[in-house]
Amino acid sequence: MEKLKLDDFIRYKFLSNIIHSLNGEKVCFTVNEADLDSNKYLSNIWIYYNEDNTYRQLTSSNEDKMFLWLGDNETILFSSLRDLKDKEKVKEGEVFTQFYKISINGGEAKKAFRISKKVTSIKQIDDNTYIFTARFNLYNKELDKLSEEERNLELKTQKEEKDYEILDEIPFWSNGVGFTNKSRNRLYIYNVLTNSYNLITDDFTNVSSVNLNDKKDKVIFIGQSFENKMELENSIYVYDLLKQTIEKVETPYTVMHGYANFIDDNKIVYIGKDMVKYGMNENSKFYILDVKEQKTTCITPDLDCNLTNSVGSDCRYGISPASSIQKSGDNIYFISTEGEYSYLNRLNMNGEIEKLTSNNGSVDDFSVNDNRDILFIGLRDTKLQEIYLLKDNKEHQISEFNQWVKETKSIIKPEKITVETSNNIFIDGWIIRPVDFQEDRKYPAILDIHGGPKTAYGEVFYHEMQYWANEGYVVFFCNPRGSDGKGNNFADIRGKYGTIDYDDIMKFTDVVLEKYTFIDKDKVGVTGGSYGGFMTNWIIGHTDRFKAAASQRSISNWISKFGTTDIGYYFNHDQIGATPWDNQEKLWDHSPLKYAHRAKTPTLFIHSEEDYRCWLVEGIQMFTALKYHNVEARLCMFRGENHELSRSGKPKHRIRRLKEITDWFDKYLK
Repeated sequence: MEKLKLDDFIRYKFLSNIIHSLNGEKVCFTVNEADLDSNKYLSNIWIYYNEDNTYRQLTSSNEDKMFLWLGDNETILFSSLRDLKDKEKVKEGEVFTQFYKISINGGEAKKAFRISKKVTSIKQIDDNTYIFTARFNLYNKELDKLSEEERNLELKTQKEEKDYEILDEIPFWSNGVGFTNKSRNRLYIYNVLTNSYNLITDDFTNVSSVNLNDKKDKVIFIGQSFENKMELENSIYVYDLLKQTIEKVETPYTVMHGYANFIDDNKIVYIGKDMVKYGMNENSKFYILDVKEQKTTCITPDLDCNLTNSVGSDCRYGISPASSIQKSGDNIYFISTEGEYSYLNRLNMNGEIEKLTSNNGSVDDFSVNDNRDILFIGLRDTKLQEIYLLKDNKEHQISEFNQWVKETKSIIKPEKITVETSNNIFIDGWIIRPVDFQEDRKYPAILDIHGGPKTAYGEVFYHEMQYWANEGYVVFFCNPRGSDGKGNNFADIRGKYGTIDYDDIMKFTDVVLEKYTFIDKDKVGVTGGSYGGFMTNWIIGHTDRFKAAASQRSISNWISKFGTTDIGYYFNHDQIGATPWDNQEKLWDHSPLKYAHRAKTPTLFIHSEEDYRCWLVEGIQMFTALKYHNVEARLCMFRGENHELSRSGKPKHRIRRLKEITDWFDKYLK
């Protein structure tokens, strides 16, 4: 077997967006891959044929992503920037989405229509009508509604206005999007024959989770309306396409909704939570609303798990959380995170849940069509993403996009360890031995801490961990309290950041170093991103046991994070339990920066210039503190990147990031 190389991820195939045709006979999905020459990701649509279990590439422009099946079951509508003239117009600042049609039976893609908006989702109502969502800034004018002279003037004005940012609401920016002040994801209806669209929602409502009823005469969506400050609460709305009216759906037991759909003309199924007991990280439950009787019933009162996949990996691209819940026939299919795995489940309207997949990794995306065979994209065992068929309660791998990794590279299966860290509190963790392991040798080790904190590690493929194991490191990691997978009580660390979670991680480290005597206790490093970056910063201020640290996209000061990041003003209040005005001392007590003067550990800081989730100032403050106190420190800042650098950053930047971290550990641990 060959050793896994730092840049091998360039050759991985990342799968996403798997969707059945309306009759269920065929399936399309997106294949994404990194390209070093262009320093971006190439995306094309592929097709899978149920009848003979074969698949082939359908499009080839490397620019093809969002798509849907049209009603004839033979045609795909997709968005793309394959035309050079279109690319130039985008460079000049014009905003639009160009749609193409392609037959699955062969032939070239043909232009279908263009919408003068940045379309974020689209669904077909009939041959000539579509419902779509698109981002629009209230400070901009509708270009397609202007004369050519007015349009050119508006484009010129918008270009000049790029030198300024006007902020009059919070949040005013969003990670991965940029400045979002007065920008909303709005709902529109588009007519192909007239090449025109009409706005359905108002100027200040942000729209998500859009679904059509079976007759396609009503639309249900989640809406969040605000003008000055976005709150966590949102609402469910129904738009009647015939009457052209919107009605708000009253849901008395919940204030945060994540999904809604029609069961029939009189009933709605949705998920929601009231956040009273566990705050914003509380797990949602399924509800059914009888519209006529205005009666809401929780059909899963005992369900206590995250209704999406939160098992971490750095080997996914293009997966949308919106696809984690889907309705098919009379059932709801959903992904759940339980323990270190994510599962696909089937829920009937009586609240009965059937687990469809096994303890074998993660389910990343899936597609179901009227109770036919189910297809899903998953990370199974220590393999990279592939497509699997669920048939007769068994999983059958049908793709081999990444089979070469398993067959040619040295991949080590993580060994599970369960540790009692407090009275009757058990946490799960894992250790990856180095490639070519020898019992009589001593090895350096890296403790890797996940983000969130409400996510989870599992046994799925993690490129950076497997690479470090190939470079002669022991890698160990765990799910401390605050992690996902073990219910609300386990995940609830509000007001306790840096206390019980830190104790869990340190106790786990103690057990690992005691049990695995081949680890050199004097050559152990620590790293983590986001919450893991916070914990890395916290650790170096509370212990000197680690020889080196690499803090990534971190949090160092809850006071500054409160007022500068896209989620700070509500996340900090909810999770730390204070604001700068009612209890500044508590925010400071939980801030790693308070303890930075104690740090002695050489620390590398990795941060992205456009990370608005954990803004650059968080890394700079900690870096400055260490330098001020004469501790070895280095900061590597990536321009043009955001909070997702390690998972979907530009390929060259992902290579540099992993090289920076590995070189830092090599310097101090080898």
